[in-house]
Amino acid sequence: MNKQKKEYLLQIGLFLATVVTTTLAGAELVTGKPVIFGEIGYDEFVKGFSYSIPFLLILSVHEFGHYFTAVYHKVKTSLPFYIPFPPFLPTLNIGTMGALIRLKERVSSSKVNFDIGLAGPLAGFIMALLVLWYGFTHLPDKEYIFEIHPEYAAFGDDYQKYIADYDTFLIKKDLEALGYGPFADYYPDTLHFDKEKQGSIKLGNNLLFSFFEKHVASDADKVPNHYELMHYPYLFAGFMALFFTALNLLPIGQLDGGHILFGLVGAKRHKQIATGFFVVFVFYGGLGAITLKTPLEDILLWGTVYVSVLFIILRALKKDRQTTLMYAVSLFALQFFLSSYTGVEGYLSFTFFAFIISRVIGVEHPPVLYEERLNFPRQVLGWLALVIFIISISPKPIEMIGG
Repeated sequence: MNKQKKEYLLQIGLFLATVVTTTLAGAELVTGKPVIFGEIGYDEFVKGFSYSIPFLLILSVHEFGHYFTAVYHKVKTSLPFYIPFPPFLPTLNIGTMGALIRLKERVSSSKVNFDIGLAGPLAGFIMALLVLWYGFTHLPDKEYIFEIHPEYAAFGDDYQKYIADYDTFLIKKDLEALGYGPFADYYPDTLHFDKEKQGSIKLGNNLLFSFFEKHVASDADKVPNHYELMHYPYLFAGFMALFFTALNLLPIGQLDGGHILFGLVGAKRHKQIATGFFVVFVFYGGLGAITLKTPLEDILLWGTVYVSVLFIILRALKKDRQTTLMYAVSLFALQFFLSSYTGVEGYLSFTFFAFIISRVIGVEHPPVLYEERLNFPRQVLGWLALVIFIISISPKPIEMIGG
């Protein structure tokens, strides 16, 4: 078997595996039954397609946008490699770590680089819009959530008022002894809320998703709160697609946004803008991680660990070790005092993504043989990509609250 056939078989195998893992993840989301405990049978698995099909459709349109544009420009490239991720962790699972194509030759033109980088997120974004439009215009009745959380039925149609809103969630109260019956833990007359007592997962928001909630939803009363959003497969698939599109559009290195920025402004200005954006991204990610409220022994221990991580991340700026250490300590000090005295919090998971960028992708864009000025239509599309980034990014996409 030649090398090409082996690659095709690998790609097919990875795709089929990703269909299985995303469908299992969808089954867990739609039914509320955890995969890890073996509660997913055939019927539950079939329900999982309501998530895996739209999510993989968006992901595939994104990757084939890159692929067909590369083919159009006669750049040798591979078909997409899908990355399955078994949903066996006791947390929010999406069943995949994405997909990628592999360019088999160096792209020598900034214009071609721009076209290939832009085509994926633009195509995927359009498909995400269609999925979200369908999801928000075909919202299920309120009783849908009772199939996943039967305990909510005690509240009737107004369950969202009592179970959780966008900022608080339920502390269960043991009132069984008082004779309130099987739903005593959820009896609304004695309900009170506290963020620190009960674990929960909350999905964030972004400008576009908020627009769909307010102006596209078929019935405003059917729009789920963001603690239950994961159970609505089309909405969840669309939300996650927007988030990953925004990450890809970060104007850094060889991310799609980096290719687009390089085509728009050239090598010199790309380096300046990408460096600034990378530092801001790292700064935001660590806000609130360690503050004056943190016990002193934890400040000393985790502060040292965190500064070490910052040092590794900031090595991507290609400064000498002493300068990099100074940057890391200064950045931590600014984060520490700003969060301590203002209460501002970032999103620590972005620090992990910044680590991946620094170690794998890089902040700078590699040079090309031919820097070509983009024509006006390409410039418009390039700045449109920036708009897509702004309306798709979520400051806190997934929050683990309490626990």
